[in-house]
Amino acid sequence: MVEYRIDRRSGVATYLQIVQQTKQALRLGLLEPGDKLPTAREVVEATAINPNTVLKAYRELEREGLVEARRGLGTFVRKTLGSAAPADSPLRGELADWAARARAAGLERDDVTALFTSVLEQLYEGDDS
Repeated sequence: MVEYRIDRRSGVATYLQIVQQTKQALRLGLLEPGDKLPTAREVVEATAINPNTVLKAYRELEREGLVEARRGLGTFVRKTLGSAAPADSPLRGELADWAARARAAGLERDDVTALFTSVLEQLYEGDDS
């Protein structure tokens, strides 16, 4: 089951953080079709956010066809996002090593994010994916 972490200082709307974290779990193979998402009550208890925010996130995921709400049963994953690099991939280990080296070199989280994002943008320039 996915555990949501809300960063109130990120500037990203809370419901979008839930959507993004769910999509990340789908990409990494941490959530698979048939898996049940935490109930709105469970998310509220863990994160101290408004239940309507959780429901808004789940509605967005449902609109995108990634999950489906089953009355009285909960919200379930319908499809994955085609993970090419699951959570236990050797690539993840290499990336973790790189991030550790960046941190040891004195880079802050935002610096690492900016560096990684710039490399991705350059690498995927002109790519529609």
